[in-house]
Amino acid sequence: MAPISIQTVLISESVDPRCKIILEENGIRVTEKPNMKRDELMAEIKDYDGLVVRSATKVTADVINAADNLKIIGRAGTGVDNVDVDAATTKGIIVMNTPSGNTISAAELTCALLMSLSRNVPQAVMSMKQGNWDRKKFMGAELYGKVLGIVGLGRIGKEVSSRMQSFGMRTIGYDPITPVEVSAGWGVEQMSLEQLWPQCDYITVHTPLMPATVGLLGDETFAKCKKGVKVVNCARGGIIDEAALLRALESGQCGGAGLDVFVEEPPKNRPLVDHPNVISCPHLGASTKEAQARCGEDIALQIVDMVKGKKLVGAVNAPVLASTFSPDSHQLIKLGEAVGAVLQSCTTSTKPFKRVRITTQGDCMKSSTAYMTSSVLVGLLSRNSGCSPNLINVLSQAKESGIEVIQSHCVSDGASSGACTVEVEATGCSYKASGAVRGGAPVLLQLSDSVFRQPVSLAGNLLFFKASPSPQLLSSVAGLLATEGVEIESFSAPADCSGDLWYCVGVSSLPRDLSALKPLVKEAAQITI
Repeated sequence: MAPISIQTVLISESVDPRCKIILEENGIRVTEKPNMKRDELMAEIKDYDGLVVRSATKVTADVINAADNLKIIGRAGTGVDNVDVDAATTKGIIVMNTPSGNTISAAELTCALLMSLSRNVPQAVMSMKQGNWDRKKFMGAELYGKVLGIVGLGRIGKEVSSRMQSFGMRTIGYDPITPVEVSAGWGVEQMSLEQLWPQCDYITVHTPLMPATVGLLGDETFAKCKKGVKVVNCARGGIIDEAALLRALESGQCGGAGLDVFVEEPPKNRPLVDHPNVISCPHLGASTKEAQARCGEDIALQIVDMVKGKKLVGAVNAPVLASTFSPDSHQLIKLGEAVGAVLQSCTTSTKPFKRVRITTQGDCMKSSTAYMTSSVLVGLLSRNSGCSPNLINVLSQAKESGIEVIQSHCVSDGASSGACTVEVEATGCSYKASGAVRGGAPVLLQLSDSVFRQPVSLAGNLLFFKASPSPQLLSSVAGLLATEGVEIESFSAPADCSGDLWYCVGVSSLPRDLSALKPLVKEAAQITI
């Protein structure tokens, strides 16, 4: 894809100095303003192309809507629950995190809490500091031979499993995405949550916070667990229902909890924090020198790679962009937008669109179907009033507009270069256009039933008109255009010579009034690409 221009970045929290250094070394101006209040951030963000945050800055819809130039929000860490991803997507802003920056640190803290729960280490330390020597009071249990349930088998869950297996624990888990055979390769047996809960001596959660995971461990879940089960949460506050956890601790159903995250931070639920069987930390999962350096450096490098058009890593709301960094993608995206724009100009009088079908053809187009679909929709919707589509938000805009989008790929009949065919259904009629990249530039091969003798170069000022073939057609059109001071620079005619067909002329400038062509043509459309 074409490189995204990022010239200015605001860093609103304390991140590793390498972040600023890397960005500035690559020509990006950086301003650091930590600890801003919401209103201050809303006033400041107007002038920046990029925003880098950690977890304290709340990038709400209000903040995003106040950002006139913002193109990327970079989260130096995993998870993006402090960013309104939906609002960012609607505005076409990339939301990026550093998926592996704090993996080791979070995994190690999880293991530390599991070990501390098993041997009551923090409680024993506090007792010693108070002058006591209570050996019997802090009787613990071995981890060896115990069952650890890992809910969420991503990067952190994987690292936790390998470390706790070293203590002789049996690791079981659940993840709706990670294939069973993949986690089996790490020594984790996957199963349903209903099967997992009753088997666990210890449970650790490593999922994002989303509607499906809020209160994942609640009253009903604890009731299904072994009596005395111990739980750890180093992921996100709210995955474990705090009120239900306190009830389980007080009844003895839960034997202990290690908590690094809370629904509200700092937590106001003091009975939970103060419970003798709770070990709590002030959100230290990523608080190591190594993790902070890694996250700060990673987010800067990811932004630079994106700006230079090398690759896209960590974009949580723009998966379609990941495949747009190949050498051929830029021209293919231009092709899609141009074909969409041509159809949009032809169907102006018959909107709204009902259905759009995008079909890519040929082996060379097989991996481009997703971003070709988005680029076509950008061309179709970009001239709508109040609509600013890009590859990030256009699918959601199409859905909101009630447009059914169908994408497919088919094997081309021996064509090595590939093509893209778009069919648009609007109120009362349908249009079709096919295009391809020829000689490194996008061209139009067909418009509705008209297959052009020579491909139409999709660049400059183009005038399309539908008319019956006639020897005098071109000269008559040229005469009318000349009266408006418009010169014909190129002419593309259909191969067929019967019926009403589409023609295309490249012109020096677009005519002010297409109605002047009405005596000669059935339909007319114009566009500048």
